[in-house]
Amino acid sequence: MKRIDQAAKFTWMPKDWMFPPRHLTPYLFLLPALAVLSLTVFLPVCHAFYLSFTQYNLIDAPQWIGLANFKRLWSDRVFLLTLGNTLVYLMGVVPILVIFPLGLAILVNQKLRGMSWFRASFYTPVVISMVVAGIAWRWLYAENGLFNQLLEYLGFEKGIPWLTSPDWAIFSVMAVTIWKGLGYYMVIYLAGLQSIPAELYEAAAIDGSDGYWKHWDITLPLMRPYWVLVAVISAISATKVFEEVYIMTQGGPRNSSKTVVYYLYEQAFSDLEISYACTIGLVLFLGILGLSILNLKVSQGRDRL
Repeated sequence: MKRIDQAAKFTWMPKDWMFPPRHLTPYLFLLPALAVLSLTVFLPVCHAFYLSFTQYNLIDAPQWIGLANFKRLWSDRVFLLTLGNTLVYLMGVVPILVIFPLGLAILVNQKLRGMSWFRASFYTPVVISMVVAGIAWRWLYAENGLFNQLLEYLGFEKGIPWLTSPDWAIFSVMAVTIWKGLGYYMVIYLAGLQSIPAELYEAAAIDGSDGYWKHWDITLPLMRPYWVLVAVISAISATKVFEEVYIMTQGGPRNSSKTVVYYLYEQAFSDLEISYACTIGLVLFLGILGLSILNLKVSQGRDRL
């Protein structure tokens, strides 16, 4: 009996009430990450939401003014212009970044010698700093830059004012965004292509669907989730474009290439209109949130079909 009592002492375990319920265990593991996100993301977002209803300039204490910033926003011609520029940027960049990287992914997915070098060369712009890329492209777009020299060599008497004309500036910046994003979205598509079984293409070839038609019958339908992913990511990135505009045009000429994010930056750090910048940021957040929800709804509807 004494031996049994001694063994029981060593096999004693804490009671069940000392452990949290099993359904709470995952949240305990998430607690450190949630704490960091609360301090760095959630609390600043809530504070910015509060400041959008106040008047604050980093010097005086915030003063509650209600919806005055929102009324000012919708009567601000510069903001409406930047909103239009952002929509143009969105409609010009996203379709190209959805279609062209898929074609590149199909090309580099071929089993040919040296194909890894082609993949690396297409992906190289992604790892280049946007500051370096912007400076290089600004030199290419210069009055005596490479592009105008090529046009002169081809017989054009006058070069194109790529960054100094209101008609060309925003499209010139778009080209840089497209050039830098092609490789990134190509890799996403490439991962999807390599997950498609080769047996499907072999069966399609037996049924007469070969060559380019096999991509129409098999590749495009099976890559639908990747379309949605690329569309969402590229749309959000195009809506938040800033670095290209800041480095190459700084919103000019005559606000023709100024986007919503760049206008927010000007209001916050140049004019110290912190509360007004928070209002612009809130509208931008709601726009991106609505865009993401719309894309998810469309993708869910297609999956049901």
